[in-house]
Amino acid sequence: GYAQIVPMEEMNLHFTGDFHAITSAHNLLSAMIDNHIYWGNELEIDTRRVVWRRVLDMNDRALRDVVTSLGGVSNGFPRQAGFDITVASEVMAILCLANDLDDLKKRLGDIIVAYRRDRSPVYCRDIKADGAMTVLLQQAMQPNLVQTLENNPAFVHGGPFANIAHGCNSVVATTTALKIADYVVTEAGFGADLGAEKFMNIKCRKAGLAPDAVVIVATVRAMKMNGGVKKDDLGAENVAAVEAGCSNLGRHIENVKSFGVPAVVAINHFVTDTDAEVAAVKAYVEEMGSEAILCKHWAHGSEGIKDLAVRVAEIADSGMSQFSPLYPDDMGLFQKIETVAKRIYRADEVLADKKIRDQLKAWEEAGYGDLPVCMAKTQYSFSTDPNLRGAPTGHSLPVREVRLSAGAGFIVAICGEIMTMPGLPRVPAAESIMLNDNGDIEGLF
Repeated sequence: GYAQIVPMEEMNLHFTGDFHAITSAHNLLSAMIDNHIYWGNELEIDTRRVVWRRVLDMNDRALRDVVTSLGGVSNGFPRQAGFDITVASEVMAILCLANDLDDLKKRLGDIIVAYRRDRSPVYCRDIKADGAMTVLLQQAMQPNLVQTLENNPAFVHGGPFANIAHGCNSVVATTTALKIADYVVTEAGFGADLGAEKFMNIKCRKAGLAPDAVVIVATVRAMKMNGGVKKDDLGAENVAAVEAGCSNLGRHIENVKSFGVPAVVAINHFVTDTDAEVAAVKAYVEEMGSEAILCKHWAHGSEGIKDLAVRVAEIADSGMSQFSPLYPDDMGLFQKIETVAKRIYRADEVLADKKIRDQLKAWEEAGYGDLPVCMAKTQYSFSTDPNLRGAPTGHSLPVREVRLSAGAGFIVAICGEIMTMPGLPRVPAAESIMLNDNGDIEGLF
């Protein structure tokens, strides 16, 4: 529709977030770790405790767990390893959280890549990869300036997915925009239980930012799906299902307000939405003490979303926001995970075995206890079960692994069955992408 930024094809295929530079910088460090071990291992790295995985900007389940360096002495020392997708790379997070090139290099140097037999950490700076990685990322640190179809400027910079990473664009892009524009809109996705939570608790905390308002984007179709309607039946009017599914939206409104920030709901209009369904969403949101505004930007561009823009500007200028993160820096790491699980997901408990709890305690003793937590969890549900829709309560949050991102400055808690290297679906989108007879790209949308 008319709500696009361009050049869309180039952004989707190659330069969004400068993924190639991030992938190269990340894997340079991987290569230098194995090279250091091959040439004598002066740092006495315990090859069983190399924690730096490789990355690839591709869904490829076959690479989740691999064995490297097979084939004899000349290929190095065999060890178990694996790949994550580039959006989950700590280098991606560092690029998005660094203030400038000096900060970028310091954060890269702070990455813990392995441990010795005495469990002491080995850092990226010990491998002497931080300088070359900074060089590879020098141009990627510059936000990409693009435009909407109506010629309004927009920055596209960074791409850490919120279901497996911290879900926010770069601090550099946001702070630059704040210097040159009266109002800045930034997206934190997937769902508000993931992207918005991490925007508040990680990005704002680290960058000294404080949002004046939050726009929660909702659709009638999503309400119906959360109300139990199957995907193939979403086009038919079903007010009862909309009302049943609105509990999901209500949970997001409550969560956003818990940070002290006022929330407005934008109903992203689809042509199949009926007046009665839209009215049901508006009535529910009003009962929640907020307001919902119907937005038709897909069909009409900025003219179709003007009412929302005016209202958001009014709220932003009112000084209503009393922003505060959900938990203090000095709270224990496991308690931080529990706080997000109970207050945002409404879980009854966090399930984590002794090994995970001991690891968190060890990081606290090593000086990392003040870091925020970054939850890796399905985006389809408040729980870890992607099929549990609506606003579930009474569920548990299983944490199966924790990872320290010392350079980025957070602890990753991997919950449920979420994968940091996704797989392709049964029918990959790539099957439909091609060049037509005019040399134009087809099949991206």
